[in-house]
Amino acid sequence: MEEQIKTFLDWLEHPKAYSRNTVEAYRNDLNQLMNFATSERPQVNHWNRVDKGVLLSFVQYLKDRGYTASSAARKIAVIKTFFHYLVSHSIVPEDPTATLGSPKVIKRAPQILSTQEMDRLMTAAASRSSPKGFRDRAILEILYATGVRVTELVSLDVEAVDLDAKIVQCGAGGNRQRTVPINERVTLAVDDYLRRGRAAFVVSDVERALFVNPHGERLTRQGMWLIIREYVKEAGITIPVTPQTLRHSFAVHQLNSGADLSSVQRLLGHANVATTQVYAKMMEPLNQPQSVEE
Repeated sequence: MEEQIKTFLDWLEHPKAYSRNTVEAYRNDLNQLMNFATSERPQVNHWNRVDKGVLLSFVQYLKDRGYTASSAARKIAVIKTFFHYLVSHSIVPEDPTATLGSPKVIKRAPQILSTQEMDRLMTAAASRSSPKGFRDRAILEILYATGVRVTELVSLDVEAVDLDAKIVQCGAGGNRQRTVPINERVTLAVDDYLRRGRAAFVVSDVERALFVNPHGERLTRQGMWLIIREYVKEAGITIPVTPQTLRHSFAVHQLNSGADLSSVQRLLGHANVATTQVYAKMMEPLNQPQSVEE
């Protein structure tokens, strides 16, 4: 069973070109299911012995342990994808997930910052003339001006940014890689960071990560989140803000500025325009900040 999971995950990476974080999430979910199934039913030694009854018990197991509906639904979606793969590759004869339901998830509108809040956030980052300040300003400018995912941002190498052409190459590689334009503000911020910030952190000439921590190592997702939280507090913004918040804000502000839906879809790297349409429903002007302390 472990070998079939590994083969499936290899398939997700090549040729499906899923990101490393997504593949790891799939690995964790499938290992959790495998461990549950083999514990509940010792006779389960192959995926063709995992029937709908086992899956329903797994869903109840998740509920009993306090998993949210959205978390459970995500795990079920992973399991469905896995069994579809097993059937299509003749590893199991039938798909036990074919009639398996999923918990109802209440969809909430993405959290958005107003343009005034974004100005306060950028001002907070631009106020520090230090290697850390140059780095942090470049991070925030790229996030807001491009809408890249935080995973894509921390994965950037120095060579991915072409300041002369004003573009960034990001994505998971292959057909999921995309070119995103950057504006003059981003170009100047990244140039300042490369000239006056990055060298103060990097300790090895072989390190190619664009954004590094004080130890000279590639920044992590958690490190990026902490950086954003620091400036959110300084800017007096009281709602929770994550890198994803800046991605959502980028999308809505682009549409409010007149960008068409297909262009925003390409910039965000959405495979389906329906994903981008969520932002089209939020295009009312964001005239007043909703969460700034007076």
